[in-house]
Amino acid sequence: MIVLGIDPGSRRCGFGVVERVGSRLVARRSGTVEPGARPLAERLGRIFVELTAVLRESGADAVSVETAFCGASARSALVLGQARGVALAAAAAAGLPVFEYAPSEVKRAFTGSGQADKAQMVRTARALLGVEAGLPDEADALAAAVCHLARRGPAVALVRRRQAQAAALLRPSVRRYGAGR
Repeated sequence: MIVLGIDPGSRRCGFGVVERVGSRLVARRSGTVEPGARPLAERLGRIFVELTAVLRESGADAVSVETAFCGASARSALVLGQARGVALAAAAAAGLPVFEYAPSEVKRAFTGSGQADKAQMVRTARALLGVEAGLPDEADALAAAVCHLARRGPAVALVRRRQAQAAALLRPSVRRYGAGR
């Protein structure tokens, strides 16, 4: 079972691919997408393109994303919501099931404490997965993947198989007509 965890953000979007191999958890790939100082629409487009590539290369069976955290600024919450939307759209476009977890649930599954700070998340990534997460966003994304593997991992294969069967039944036949018709 392979899960792609995503920690959405418009300036820095963390991702982490974790695989369960027997009883072990193995980090396959992790990092951040940093679209630079561009207008918001361009940053979101860059995040979509990069996450789509990660999804294609990862072989993920599912995607795990933290639910939105409501901070003090309404504008920040809105921009975070847009970045989350991009992450969800990339996963949906790849045909993968998406699972969402509250930040405190992700922290609790990863560190044992729902109140873990960023430094503790980075230390746990090193201790649990052997990953030197350069940024907390990367550690948070790995944590989201681990959370899903801890909570629902075995059920995902069944969900994915049922989704593929339903998609095959609902796939419309497409006819292409020439320009003269």
